[in-house]
Amino acid sequence: MSVNTGENEQGLRKILEMTRMISIVILLLHFYHTCYDAFYAWKYTSKLSDRILINLVHTGLFKTINNSKLIALGFLVISLLGARGKKNEKLNYQTAFLYLGTGLLFYMASYYLLKLSIDLKTVTIIYISVTSLGYILILTGGTLLSRVIWFQFNRKDIFNKENETFPQEERLLQNEYSVNLPAEYFLKNKIRKSWINIINPFRGLLVVGSPGSGKSYFIIQHIIKQHIEKGFAMFIYDFKFDDLSVIAYNHLQKHADKYKIKPSFYIINFDDLSRTHRCNPLDPATMFDITDAAESARSVLISINKEWIKKQGDFFVESPINFLVAIIWYLRKYQDGEFCTLPHVIELMQVDYEKLFSVLQTQPEIQVLVSPFISAYVNDVMDQLEGQVGAAKIAMSKLSSPHLYYVLSGNDFTLNLNNPLAPKIICAGNNPQKQSVYGPILSLYIARLIKLVNKKGKQKSSLIFDEFPTVYLNHMDGLIATARSNKVATTIAVQDFSQLKKDYGKDNADVIMNITGNVICGQVTGETAKQLSERFGKIMQDKESFSINSSDVSISRSKQLDVAIPPSKIAGLSSGEFVGMVADNPDAPVELKSFHCKIINDHDALKKEQDGYMPIPVLRKIDDATVQLIYLQIKLDIQNIINSEMERIVKDDSLLVIHKRS
Repeated sequence: MSVNTGENEQGLRKILEMTRMISIVILLLHFYHTCYDAFYAWKYTSKLSDRILINLVHTGLFKTINNSKLIALGFLVISLLGARGKKNEKLNYQTAFLYLGTGLLFYMASYYLLKLSIDLKTVTIIYISVTSLGYILILTGGTLLSRVIWFQFNRKDIFNKENETFPQEERLLQNEYSVNLPAEYFLKNKIRKSWINIINPFRGLLVVGSPGSGKSYFIIQHIIKQHIEKGFAMFIYDFKFDDLSVIAYNHLQKHADKYKIKPSFYIINFDDLSRTHRCNPLDPATMFDITDAAESARSVLISINKEWIKKQGDFFVESPINFLVAIIWYLRKYQDGEFCTLPHVIELMQVDYEKLFSVLQTQPEIQVLVSPFISAYVNDVMDQLEGQVGAAKIAMSKLSSPHLYYVLSGNDFTLNLNNPLAPKIICAGNNPQKQSVYGPILSLYIARLIKLVNKKGKQKSSLIFDEFPTVYLNHMDGLIATARSNKVATTIAVQDFSQLKKDYGKDNADVIMNITGNVICGQVTGETAKQLSERFGKIMQDKESFSINSSDVSISRSKQLDVAIPPSKIAGLSSGEFVGMVADNPDAPVELKSFHCKIINDHDALKKEQDGYMPIPVLRKIDDATVQLIYLQIKLDIQNIINSEMERIVKDDSLLVIHKRS
């Protein structure tokens, strides 16, 4: 890179000064030639000057009266090209053009003054004065214009956009698991094509972006499509059902041939019972020991009471969870789990304390869990008992609904998603208007599904969570950390870090944000933008500073490391524009991991494809009477269990251990 030394600057100034001097000399010669009669009358002529003038006339310099004036003006313009002078940031084009316009008018129109019918000497003085004034105004206006243009040129990139560009991956890197998104990015005043290559989705993908940033349209729908095309079993948490489910259903119909065994497509939907399968998340066939019951109970209750996340370990948090664990495991063991469903659990919890505790204590595996409750009941410490049990009963009673009971009590399919012999694509739909009710149930489904998915020897699978904070999944960090070896790709979409922190607690949110290997971020602000900006690292940038004094502008240029994508740039991203970083594989290292680009969607093709989508078909005709009948049957089942167990207890005195103190 060339460097402007003091000698170069001084030499340039001398050349410009000489050019301007030539312009002035030519203008003076023009005055001498044009007004020769006046100069002769004033006795300002000489033989030497006359001889020089005659020789110049032969060159054609004074061929016309304006010829020499135009040549003088040309040399003046050349001298103005490098004009700097005193700088003022308030200079503008209007002032410069006003000076130039007025100066050119005086300079060129002064010719007509020579035709005035007045004294020769007076005409000469007026002509020279007006022409000189025009010349001075042109000089002033040109100097101002040169300064304005130069100053604006050096401030053209006021947002440092060009300086913060960096090379990005332009190769298409594919493998049997990858997700590849075409994009374009800006590099040194040029738009270039690039690719976002998520070559290892098993290291987790975090998609962050405020509402409307394009998470679903530009990213999630492509993950669904490409993973179906590559034969993944799949679970989709569809927050705004059925936006993503329709995409998955129709794409599976087109690409079912990509699977060795065509996967079954299942829907969990609590709003339209004619378009939902029934599934029991507490299926006894998948409940192998009491720890499964404990995880299920914790998922449901903490999802209902998000504030418990920060209080885990407290007596009045763990007690309701233990109570729910006891209920679930009792039904799992009773008649080999025939009545082990969430609706039966909810109904059993509402039974009178004396009968309930009498029945529960007959199961040896849960006696340790129920003994504190029995002790409080026997000793008539009802306030404590209500504190221990009431929270669970009240929370679970919110889920008591015929529609929910219908879906939760059936067995159309199991949550064994990635069984190589029977792969599945499962879409679980939520409703933003009912998320406080549906969220805990879907949290239970997800907790049970992950327990079954994260095992060795299974088919590759993809778990996609749209609006992840609306469900609660305990130990999500453990899933991302351990599922990689089991070929489980996890995609988490959130709107903002603060949202995740509010619903999961700061510690859990930090772990989830930091453990994901792939990050794609749309427009976000505040702490999220700052945290992600630090994650994307720094690049070498050119720095330039201006120092304006009375006579010149001093420019200092340097190079230093600075953030590649500052928080302000992340906060100003347009819809479809994303920044991020991808992870690579040991056998396929990627040097250019960071990106700042606009994902390219073929909007016309996508619209045409969506217009051709088939709706999710009706699975069965269901009426309110059938739903109500199932609801009442569940209540009757619990009543029958209590009655039969109480009869057994009455017949066997050894089982009658509860005698409440009067």
